[in-house]
Amino acid sequence: MTSEQHLAPLRMPDRLFAELAAGGGSAAAVAFLERAERARRLLLLRTLLDHLDTLPTPVTPPAEAWRVLKEAAEKSPGPVERLLLAPATGGWISHMLRRVHGTASGPPLWAEAGHLSALALSACLHAGTETVLDVPLTSGRLPLPGLGMIQLPAAQEGLAAGRATTAGGELTVTGPGRTTGSVRVTCRPLTRRADADGGTWLPLRTLTHTGPDGTAPVTVVLEDLDPYRDLDDHLPPARLDEDEAQEWQRLFGEAARILVRPGAPGPGRVDPAMIRAIVPFGRTAVSPPPPPFVQVSASSGDSFGGMLIVRPASALALAETLVHELQHSKLAALLHLFPLLEDDRGERYYAPWRTDPRHLTGLLHGAYAFTGVAGFWRDRLAGAEGGEEAERAAYFFALRRLQSRLAVRTLLTSGRLTPQGRALVSGLARTLDGWLREPVPHAALTRARTAAALHRTEWRLRNVDPAVEIPSDGPRFRPDRTSWPDVRTHAFADRPAAPHTADEHLAAGYAAAALAGYAGQLAADPAEPHALAGWIVARAVLDPGRATRRMLARPELLQPLHSG
Repeated sequence: MTSEQHLAPLRMPDRLFAELAAGGGSAAAVAFLERAERARRLLLLRTLLDHLDTLPTPVTPPAEAWRVLKEAAEKSPGPVERLLLAPATGGWISHMLRRVHGTASGPPLWAEAGHLSALALSACLHAGTETVLDVPLTSGRLPLPGLGMIQLPAAQEGLAAGRATTAGGELTVTGPGRTTGSVRVTCRPLTRRADADGGTWLPLRTLTHTGPDGTAPVTVVLEDLDPYRDLDDHLPPARLDEDEAQEWQRLFGEAARILVRPGAPGPGRVDPAMIRAIVPFGRTAVSPPPPPFVQVSASSGDSFGGMLIVRPASALALAETLVHELQHSKLAALLHLFPLLEDDRGERYYAPWRTDPRHLTGLLHGAYAFTGVAGFWRDRLAGAEGGEEAERAAYFFALRRLQSRLAVRTLLTSGRLTPQGRALVSGLARTLDGWLREPVPHAALTRARTAAALHRTEWRLRNVDPAVEIPSDGPRFRPDRTSWPDVRTHAFADRPAAPHTADEHLAAGYAAAALAGYAGQLAADPAEPHALAGWIVARAVLDPGRATRRMLARPELLQPLHSG
């Protein structure tokens, strides 16, 4: 493995592109994307090493650490390849390139460049080779990518230079002590899975799942230690409590069983083995209880196969999020291979799952991700045994296919897609058009259409300036617009048995009662967007004529003009 080797051009077979364009992707398609990401990382790493060539540093220079890593790769190529392809490694490389170009910040540059020595140490431990490297320590902590983290007791606080040696799978780390002298720890990270005193060695956590056919277990990293596990910034470790780690294992096991479904790969069908790492976000303990659905999740094109997730209480919500975030990873890898669109980054497009205007790249990401989510709920509907489970699956399948098709239409009519981009988005359109012809129970379909109309109407009321005529390049936005809570998308998933609020009456199918409820709210505040959106949509349900269609098209015209 070298960064200097001349790689043959990557040529994606048409059949693999067609799989990905349809919103799915077999194991072969994902493996091709991973090969492409490997090549990209080597090129980026070569660029980074050139920038760091003259960097003054009190630790081992990056060029020397890279030489040591390559020697280890010759003896143990498989584990070192996994280190190179780990999501956190991609995050580190891209973060460092932003650092050297002045668009990111962090600890002293020499300390972040020294992370390459930590990668080299992990590689040497896998290969059983001997090395001596000077490394950056943060309050005595040294993360070892893919293995865990070593902590020196009574070490000097803050940033310091230490020394690490490997020999026959054993690691010794020495660093300055808190008062005088030095402190030292020796361990065997490949075989030591637990630390009796709970202080010096924290092993990497993983999530496992064994399929029903007894195949080899799937292992996914549960990354709570690596400083580059975040989407951009350098982070301190956030070790999970043991109970929280066990909750992640329980939920992941249940989510993996939901995802493992026989049949051809397609949109919404994810092999858990395609996931490389999950970064738990926002909580390290089981208390307070988590929400039923995922509140925050994210991924980065720099960290293929990795995803940051706030743990929910529901395995179904986790499974849906795994599908959603892996879709983002696949599309990001495609964007590294093909110019899919010409994006001026103008945030002026309606995305049915967002409360703010989006640029075209964001809209494409959303369309691709939610096509996968629609497929996920389609599979849940096909396997449901009736009752509430089938009702919710039908609702979300109907909602996400409708919303995704609307975004695809915007992309196709934007005039900004490249030939490859048009081929990709046309593939999504074919998938969604086929799904839109599939029958869905009437009550769930009606609620989904109502929820979609409510979201678009409220989005326009809160974002679009009614005082400005819409130009050809899209609407102009209100100077006073702010973020707003979308409370209806999940609320409309179930039909209320005993509705009380206007929203509940509308979800239950009682449009007249809902209209009266919204009218009462508007009597106190005629411009309140949530109530006005409900009133417009309820009116459209009761009287679906031309005048109502005009209100739905430009609801912002019903608002009083803002002052100032």
